[in-house]
Amino acid sequence: MGNVIILEETTKKPITLIGKRAGICWGADVFDDIKNYKRGIDCIMSNHGRTLEYVNVEMIIDGYSARVIREWYTHLGGSPTRLQASTRYIDYEHGFNYVVPESVRNDEKRYEIYTEAIHQINKALVELEDIGTPREDSALLLPLGMTTKIVDKRNLRNLVDMSHQRMCSRAYHEYRKLFGDICTELYKISEEWAWIVDNLFVSKCDYLNYCPEKKSCGRVNKSREE
Repeated sequence: MGNVIILEETTKKPITLIGKRAGICWGADVFDDIKNYKRGIDCIMSNHGRTLEYVNVEMIIDGYSARVIREWYTHLGGSPTRLQASTRYIDYEHGFNYVVPESVRNDEKRYEIYTEAIHQINKALVELEDIGTPREDSALLLPLGMTTKIVDKRNLRNLVDMSHQRMCSRAYHEYRKLFGDICTELYKISEEWAWIVDNLFVSKCDYLNYCPEKKSCGRVNKSREE
């Protein structure tokens, strides 16, 4: 499936930066990174969410379906920005890449139907190209299963909120895979990022200690049971 590349512009020491920015407002010593780190932890544990917005994450997300990227775009908090690969530059002669879900890949009949549909779409795109159809028009045939690439920039607060939604066991499996890949790559950057991945990136029910969804996963707040 897809892969995630964290770009060098991403904040390397997010907790220290949080503490440093908060310290400016508090008139504290912001030249001591040990104090900045402790202050950053205090901000996080006190749910001072605005301070998380100073942490920048820039990444390339490549090889995931257009469906998942469409859902990715719904997370707008903190005014993220992104660029997406244009459909004008797809080489129809060699076909486009696409995602095959496990439920389809593991069933011979489903796989046959699925791949034949993709083949027919690509065949139509080539034929439209041959008779001079503008690519921006023929591209409307492209399926949500087609893979795409984006360059994305957003802040930590946005990613934490996203984790509550997308690490849920009821979230779409490809999105859970995408967010898991983001966690894996951020974990490698520094010990501070490892702490954030372990402690802040959690599903909604883990954050609340119960599932608030109407179609619940079944996790119930013990105090409500009592």
